[in-house]
Amino acid sequence: MIKIDDNFLDETSAKAKVSPRLRMNYNFHPTHEDPLHRMLNAMEPGTYIHPHKHENPDKFEIFLALRGRFAVFIFDENGNITDYAILDASEGKYGVEIPERAYHMLVSLESGSVAYEIKEGPWTLLTSKNFAPWAPAEGDPGAKEYLENLLKKVGIQA
Repeated sequence: MIKIDDNFLDETSAKAKVSPRLRMNYNFHPTHEDPLHRMLNAMEPGTYIHPHKHENPDKFEIFLALRGRFAVFIFDENGNITDYAILDASEGKYGVEIPERAYHMLVSLESGSVAYEIKEGPWTLLTSKNFAPWAPAEGDPGAKEYLENLLKKVGIQA
């Protein structure tokens, strides 16, 4: 049995804080070929996840806030926000399920934030994510500004 407690979240979050990407996964699934992927995602504010969708093959994704706060965005094919949610377990806003073929991204709003993620496997480099062509790639100099503007559009101060 793997016990998910404050110590486990603290350890994973500490690794995210010193990671160049400001995030760290802890995978519960044994291999990338596993049919169901389960993981912790520790994320710090300022980390950038390129908006993406899962298709060919189609896959759903679930995010549950264990600690901290997150914004989850859904976009249309042109990059317009069609829906968003703030996840904060302390406020009873626990999670979201992202449908197949929906462009989405998760944004950390608070230091020490940790989400539990569930999605269908297997994972392959070429087919697991279809990145949004209208958003900067991870590592692009424009990613920080894109993220700040996205949060401003929904009234969240970065």
